[in-house]
Amino acid sequence: MEKATCNFSYCEKPEIVEIETDLLLVGGGMACCGAAFEAVHWATPKGIKVTMVDKAAADRSGAVAMGLSAINTYVGENKVADYVKYVRADLMGIIREDLVFDLGRLVDDSVHLFEEWGLPIWKKGDDGFSMDGHQARDAGKAMLKDGGTPQRSGKWQIMINGESYKVIVAEAAKAALEVNRKELNIDQNLFERVFIVKLFNDANDPNRVAAAAGISVRDNKIYIFKAKAMVLAAGGAVNVYRPRSVKEGQGRAWYPVWNSGSGYALGMQAGAEMTLMENRFVPARFKDGYGPVGAWFLFFKAKATNALGEDYCANETYLAEAKAKYGTYVDKMGTAIRNHLMMQDMKAGKGPIYLNTHDAMQAINKKFVEELGEKVAKKKIKHLEAEAWEDFLDMAIGQAGLWAAQNVEPDKTPSEIMPTEPYLLGSHAGCAGFWCSGPEDIPNTPEEWSWGQKGHKYNRMSTVTGLFMAGDIVGASGHKFSSGSHAEGRIAGKNAVAFILDNPDYKPTISESADELAGELYLPYEVYEQFKGVTTDPSVNPNYIKPDMFQARLQKIADEYFGGISTWYMTSKTMLDEGLAQLEMLKEDSAKLAAKDLHELMRCHEQFHRLLSIEAHARHILFREDTRYPGYYYRGDFDFIDDENWKCFTNSKYDAKNNTWEHKKVPYVQLFD
Repeated sequence: MEKATCNFSYCEKPEIVEIETDLLLVGGGMACCGAAFEAVHWATPKGIKVTMVDKAAADRSGAVAMGLSAINTYVGENKVADYVKYVRADLMGIIREDLVFDLGRLVDDSVHLFEEWGLPIWKKGDDGFSMDGHQARDAGKAMLKDGGTPQRSGKWQIMINGESYKVIVAEAAKAALEVNRKELNIDQNLFERVFIVKLFNDANDPNRVAAAAGISVRDNKIYIFKAKAMVLAAGGAVNVYRPRSVKEGQGRAWYPVWNSGSGYALGMQAGAEMTLMENRFVPARFKDGYGPVGAWFLFFKAKATNALGEDYCANETYLAEAKAKYGTYVDKMGTAIRNHLMMQDMKAGKGPIYLNTHDAMQAINKKFVEELGEKVAKKKIKHLEAEAWEDFLDMAIGQAGLWAAQNVEPDKTPSEIMPTEPYLLGSHAGCAGFWCSGPEDIPNTPEEWSWGQKGHKYNRMSTVTGLFMAGDIVGASGHKFSSGSHAEGRIAGKNAVAFILDNPDYKPTISESADELAGELYLPYEVYEQFKGVTTDPSVNPNYIKPDMFQARLQKIADEYFGGISTWYMTSKTMLDEGLAQLEMLKEDSAKLAAKDLHELMRCHEQFHRLLSIEAHARHILFREDTRYPGYYYRGDFDFIDDENWKCFTNSKYDAKNNTWEHKKVPYVQLFD
């Protein structure tokens, strides 16, 4: 495919801003904030400059932007080894146990920091009942680091008052960056509203990252950052599949809509090896509003049933059929298997599926009255109901609006739940991402799982020298959630600083000139300005494609051929082959993406990132010849789990220059019994 170019014959040339730094952090969510906080601590005394670049604004960037009602990973009184087993069971038996254990032993420290920074964390009251974070603080309850007992909603989850969760974490990251800026006399080291579009390898070492280029989404500028090392934490991919929400509701999704696969695409184009990209997450959430169900399931103990009041997870026929195809993984009853059993009921016409929120509230009401008396119970129940509503006002305000519009009162009537369209991620109940170096000190870990250079090894470095990964894009290590992503960012940030210290003489150099980079990034502007007058309606034009239409084509291909909602998540070799052929034509058409303004320019680059992400996903599903994640996707031609041949990591590498792929199996090694 011939590379299109822009010579600014039709559009205005942007201002080019070139920045030289030591450590570049790409992103602004929990992982990148963790990287900033930790990296600055080690970097500043050594004179190492740290720069963070975020497409959004760090206060409300990333998957935690709107807030959360719980921290889903806090080990506390539990054993780290048990955390590893929990993650392994939910992800169908294949994870990098070294990465998961490493995270488990460090995550609590991040949670303790959150509380120190001001995050209100629920505690157990003296009467055995819960106290929200503000009540616990007013009552003088000990902080977690001092032995305080959190209110758990599950074995690994703790409740929080989390509307400002991300703001609190971002404030600490920005404060750390400001220390680095002042002490090292840097003009600016936090760039918000700057979207990194592409990474560039070193001119003298094609397997080393050297620079990143991006666009301002507010001004007519492009930025070129040269760095000695980078931490990439730009999130996973949403809106790669056609969503259930349509027309004016299409912006509704469970995963944040601004996560456009940039984390995957940037690393892929740099040549980083990927692992388990066939994995995806299909959460069961409140229908149409995509509201969270975790607190209702775990804390309020609500039960999900079919429309007949039956527990689909206890259907003996479904269980027997599932065990015949998917083996003992069914006994673990992980997230994917629960999805599978739910869909069996839906296909049998026993839907809708309901989460019986009303029964849960009635049971809580009865318990409180019996143990506390009616007067005290009434007060506590009122407070708890307010917290239940806050769960949605924190995380998915659209859900509260939808309930109000439909005259649904969750404490009085059940609410419908539904499996969503697929998402690609590696921090929640998913594990799609990059193959990363792990810690050196965990017994029985294969030596090749940890690497570096010059006798030094670097935790969370990808297979591209100097490029570190964190959060949603670290593969084979899901169930990090918000706290784990922050902790992983800290791991990557610290190791990236060590890498820079071990390579003091390195000076990043790239082959491309600043003008060439500007032309590549602004090509959609040039295309639009050149051809916009050809038609009376500039949104429809034979010479270009607008980003919304490009996304519609992308989602249609993914949905119909790669196992989306329209096929009940079913695909096969013949379907994948056809979809990939259509995707290749769409990739050719990406050279004709057109943008009328900065917002559409950002959208054009986002859509290309989505395309690369879904291509990696589809090619991995095609490579793996079993159905490893029933309930998330099915290979109709291999609808079973084949541990004998496929209990392994599936790794790939994309050659962007030649548009080719390499795939291989990597043996799975279990470290914890």
